[in-house]
Amino acid sequence: MGRVFVVELEGKSYKCRFCKTHLALVQDLVSRGIHCRREEAYVFKGVVNVFVGSAKDNTNLSRTVTEIFCCCCGQMVGWKFEAAPRKHREGLFLLEWGRIIEFEESVNNHEVDAESSLDSLEMSEAEDP
Repeated sequence: MGRVFVVELEGKSYKCRFCKTHLALVQDLVSRGIHCRREEAYVFKGVVNVFVGSAKDNTNLSRTVTEIFCCCCGQMVGWKFEAAPRKHREGLFLLEWGRIIEFEESVNNHEVDAESSLDSLEMSEAEDP
């Protein structure tokens, strides 16, 4: 298969819930609250560290989507619009909310989970000599 090169994103980003690989920047977020088959999804104009699966036609909605997978752990993280009746959606990516986590910018070379408090980070820095 070859060597996998992972792109590290700078700034506030979304990561794979399973292996914490960077997937998208907050600046690339187009929309929240899109409801898909399983759960809520976020729409992005660009993602990294994914590979694309085979295309699936949905004749009821006359669109073509491809599943996208995390390049590190192989988990399905969302879809890419290949063809859609609304042309502005083509090329956009949907990441399922339950399969991604939001991270804040690096603070003193420590990544901070947006859901955790900064108190634990401050305590660990105080213990360092």
